[in-house]
Amino acid sequence: MNIIIPMAGIGSRLRPHTLTVPKPLVPVAGKPIVQRLVEDIAKVVSEPLENIAFIVGPSEQFFGKEVQEHLLEVAKKLGAKGSIHIQSEALGTAHAIYQAEQVLTGNVIVAFADTLFRADFKLDASVDGTIWVKEVEDPRAFGVVQLDADGIIEDFVEKPENPQSNLAIIGIYYFKDGDALKSELKHLIDNNIKEKGEYQLTNALDSLKDKGAKFTPGKVIEWWDCGNKNATVNTNQRVLANSTEKLVSDSVKNINSEIIEPCYIGENVQLINAKVGPYVSIGDNSIIENSVVDNTIIQTESHILNAKITNSMIGNKAYYDGSANEVSIGDYSTQKIG
Repeated sequence: MNIIIPMAGIGSRLRPHTLTVPKPLVPVAGKPIVQRLVEDIAKVVSEPLENIAFIVGPSEQFFGKEVQEHLLEVAKKLGAKGSIHIQSEALGTAHAIYQAEQVLTGNVIVAFADTLFRADFKLDASVDGTIWVKEVEDPRAFGVVQLDADGIIEDFVEKPENPQSNLAIIGIYYFKDGDALKSELKHLIDNNIKEKGEYQLTNALDSLKDKGAKFTPGKVIEWWDCGNKNATVNTNQRVLANSTEKLVSDSVKNINSEIIEPCYIGENVQLINAKVGPYVSIGDNSIIENSVVDNTIIQTESHILNAKITNSMIGNKAYYDGSANEVSIGDYSTQKIG
C-alpha cells in the first residue's frame, strides 16, 4: 500500500501557530497531526505500507530540510519508504497528487493532512475505491457522496444547496489502481481541464466512475478538524479521550500539583503548585507554575505561571504570566499581564 499526503498549504487560519511550522506538524496529544493521520490509516489497512509520499510547498521557511527530515522519519517509524515531492504552485488537489506520480501505482491512499479520524472498519482492498465519509447534520458546507440502492457511490456533489445525502467527504481516498488515477490526473493537466482555476481531484473521480470504477463509502465514527485554534483544541480533546497510549512521561517533576486525566505530558515537564487537566497536552521541557490549565495545548520549552487558562494554544519557547481565561500565543512569544 502506498500513501500520498498532500500538505503544501501553510495553514493561515491556524496562525500564529503556523508562522514557524506548517500546520501538519503542529502537535495534537504530543504527536504532529500528519503523524497521527498516517498512524490512523495504518490501523485501517490490512497490508504493509510500502511508500509514503509527502507533497510540500516550495517555501524553505515552512518545508525546509528539518521539516523534510521529520516527515521521512514519520514514514520510517511505520516501516515505509518516505519521499518528498514539491508542488511549486498551488494549482489544485489533482495537481498536488500528481507530483507523486512515482508512487501512483498499485494500491494507493490519498489523505489530505488537515484532518484526523476514528474508525472501526477495515479497508477492503479488493474494491475499486473507497472514500472516507462522515455523517453530518448540515451537509451544505461539505463535499458529499450520494449512494445508489446497492450502497455504491453514484455522485459527488460539492456544497449542495439541497442535499440528497448527509455523507460528507473527509479528504481520504483509496484507489485499487493507482495507475488509472495517475492517467486521469495527467489527462486533466495535459488538457488544462480546470474548475475555479485549479485541477480538481473530483474531476478525476467522476471520470473513473464513468469508466466503470465502483467507489464504496468508508464511514468513520468521528472526524476531527485542525483548521483553526478552536478546532485543533477540540481535536486534541477527542484524541486524548480515545487514546490507549501511555500519555504521561515518567520524567514529569510533580511538586504539589494535580493531574486530571486524560492528559499528554512530555519529557522533563515541571508542574509546580499547578492543576492540569483534563484534556491538556504539554510538550517536553515546559514548566507550569502556580496555574490552573484545562483543555489546552502547550508546546515544548514554554513557561506558564500565575495563569488560569482554558481552550487555549501556546507555542514553543513561549512565556506567559497572567490570568486571562483563553489565549492563543505563538512560538517564542512573551506575554505578561499585570
